[in-house]
Amino acid sequence: MVSTTSAWSPFRIPVFRMLWVATLVSNIGTWMHDIGASWLMTTLSPTPVMVALVQTATTLPIFLLAMPAGALADIVDRRSYLIVVQLWLALVAGLLGFMTLTGITSAWSLIALTFAMGIGSAMMMPAWAAITPELVPRNELQSAIVLNSLGINAARTIGPALAGIIVSYAGTGAVFVLNALTYCLVIFALVLWRREAPINELPSERFFSALRSGFRFTRHAPDLQAAIIRGFGFFLFASASWALLPLLVKHLENSGPQTFGILVASMGAGAIVGALLLPRLREKISRDMLVALATIAYAFAMFALAIAEQLIFLCLAMGVSGIAWIAVLSSLQVAAQMALPSWVRSRGLAVFMATFMGAMATGSLLWGKIAEMTSISDALITAAVGAVITVLLTWRWHIGGIEKVDLTPSMHWPTPMVHDSVTHDRGPVLITIQYAVQSDKKNKFLTIIRELSKRRRRDGAFAWGVFEHTEKPNHFIESFSVDSWLEHLRQHERVTHADRILQAELRTLLINGSEPIVTHYVAPKYTAEQTKR
Repeated sequence: MVSTTSAWSPFRIPVFRMLWVATLVSNIGTWMHDIGASWLMTTLSPTPVMVALVQTATTLPIFLLAMPAGALADIVDRRSYLIVVQLWLALVAGLLGFMTLTGITSAWSLIALTFAMGIGSAMMMPAWAAITPELVPRNELQSAIVLNSLGINAARTIGPALAGIIVSYAGTGAVFVLNALTYCLVIFALVLWRREAPINELPSERFFSALRSGFRFTRHAPDLQAAIIRGFGFFLFASASWALLPLLVKHLENSGPQTFGILVASMGAGAIVGALLLPRLREKISRDMLVALATIAYAFAMFALAIAEQLIFLCLAMGVSGIAWIAVLSSLQVAAQMALPSWVRSRGLAVFMATFMGAMATGSLLWGKIAEMTSISDALITAAVGAVITVLLTWRWHIGGIEKVDLTPSMHWPTPMVHDSVTHDRGPVLITIQYAVQSDKKNKFLTIIRELSKRRRRDGAFAWGVFEHTEKPNHFIESFSVDSWLEHLRQHERVTHADRILQAELRTLLINGSEPIVTHYVAPKYTAEQTKR
């Protein structure tokens, strides 16, 4: 019997288990595909920039399209959306397989189809990450994220090793075809999943409105920003080993696609070990310290890759980098997930992923160019030094303690009374709240109200202010504006239990017997004749 606190307990949930297995098989195919594409480029155009460009073509679309993909995933049915995206990935992978088997793939057509695969990944990743909280209870979310990371890295261990064997005996085209077939398994699992779509009494957000609200939330969500900043600092330098590994293998004596697969599999094996160690590590050190130490370990692994020449030492270095990678990535993913309420989860994760992939794409080109100007070893050593420096530069942004913040909807705001002419499209809307504050609590009140302002803006306000009464000392009025009455009703749905606790603390600062007085105003409607005057 698995305890409720076990790292394996999410596997008791059938739908999570089914999708996890399907994703594992698909990820094995994806890693096989990546190994095949990188190795194929070393035969088509073996320059550092072109080989690094394969990694850029994979990650750049995610940087460009993750946010639109996140907006779509938050406003449409995620299950149907994911099925369509998987079909796209299967078709593109199948086309690349056909072209490679028939010998018509060129360096630039490989880049183009890799970019098309990246588009599919960009459209998939925010939605796929956002469904995890739908599959498991909140108290098992961290275990589910670790198991997802474990599956990815198990695939990283199996996929490259299989790719090395298949490329050696059947060529890269066979790898691409097999990858296309794995997407079909994911489609089948998604068809079997009977998703219970959340009930929402309000109309769905429009696409561009959803984009704006996603960016606005990110701008006013410091916990999410911390995960993004720490992630950018790590991935920009960590991308060096990914981008330069194919060339590093190419320069080894008696090496080939099997050696490349072994090294990537070593990193995957290290990541599996890291995933098993993470629960104990989290009990002993904070998430911030874990990310810092893992980044330093990754830097030492890159340094070892730069100077080692024997395969056994290279495998050990890749194993250490795998442990460090899973520690950083899972810690940052948990922090990002915990910092996001359900209504904006895909968009917030999209910003995190866009940062991740943007750093990887930029770094891949950067380290490829540096390697071309100097050497592969010099580029890896420079990246290792930069990663260590980044630990110091990003330390002030903390990602620990986010799990204590409850961002589930509280629905504690009472429904406002309105007359018949106040329709959803009326706006802009002004909301004022009057407070009578105890004289000795003024400073604390102003501190809390400033924190509350971030949450007003996060949930839809485009303007906010607080003013003190000129005749009555310690009497204040808070005001904020939203685009429309519908947007204000969305604020009622978005307010969280964490907001409720903060507002309850603010109420304790008011004069005994007084309550906040809330008033709503909506911009008047003018007739065409009045507008002309």
